[in-house]
Amino acid sequence: MKTIVSWNVNGIRAVEKKEFLPWLLETAPDILCVQETKANPGQLSPELLSPQENSPAKEGLSYRSWWSSAKRPGYSGVAIYSRTEPLDVIPFGYPEFDDEGRVLIAEYDNLSSAGNVCVISAYFPNSQDAGARLPYKLDFCAAMLETCNRLTAAGKQVLLCGDYNIAHKPIDLANPKSNENHAGYLPEERAWMDTFTSSGYIDTFRHFCQDPKHYTWWSYRFHAREKNVGWRIDYHCVNESFLPSVRESVILNSVTGSDHCPVLIRVD
Repeated sequence: MKTIVSWNVNGIRAVEKKEFLPWLLETAPDILCVQETKANPGQLSPELLSPQENSPAKEGLSYRSWWSSAKRPGYSGVAIYSRTEPLDVIPFGYPEFDDEGRVLIAEYDNLSSAGNVCVISAYFPNSQDAGARLPYKLDFCAAMLETCNRLTAAGKQVLLCGDYNIAHKPIDLANPKSNENHAGYLPEERAWMDTFTSSGYIDTFRHFCQDPKHYTWWSYRFHAREKNVGWRIDYHCVNESFLPSVRESVILNSVTGSDHCPVLIRVD
């Protein structure tokens, strides 16, 4: 059984000061996909680049990390921490998105009996107020679907982890009516999620849980997290043929340190 966690940390250097490394070493996922790092590797401590625990209880627990950082300082960025050695780790391959450090793709041959698995750590763009970046967002979404389709056509299993910046359905946010024209819940964004999930990709959390009031992001304002007034915008989605290997998909809403919480999936 392998555990993969995804977390938008809203600044890797900020979350390091909030017990990120002890949490990582205690949780000990096989793979951690991180979004919104807001840093490049040259700005990071050695502990963040290669976390390891030397205590006897966790002897041999250590991670390698891979980073895709934005050209703009302090903006966007994704990373992958892995205890399992991947075959390869590559960026998205679209300069307009790689310039913002939005995607890393790690391929593994030892995660699942279902075959080679491509784990994608993705930070989807925010469409912003009045849809100012909606065209860029939809171009990103189209490129992501094309990439997933290309990988599955090549016989790979796909696990798309990350912050999609989209609440798909009314159940996925606390106040759907009042947010219908807000970034992250625009009709065009929801329509792309419809297209994505009708193209053979499964929202694994909803596969296991149809209950409301499960969220992954809360505003820092108005005590939103205390009141659980949130949005579910962080996902683990897989292609249909990989779904039988998924054993669990959960939201770790007790983990603090960011305005997002981690999401976890287990596969065999």
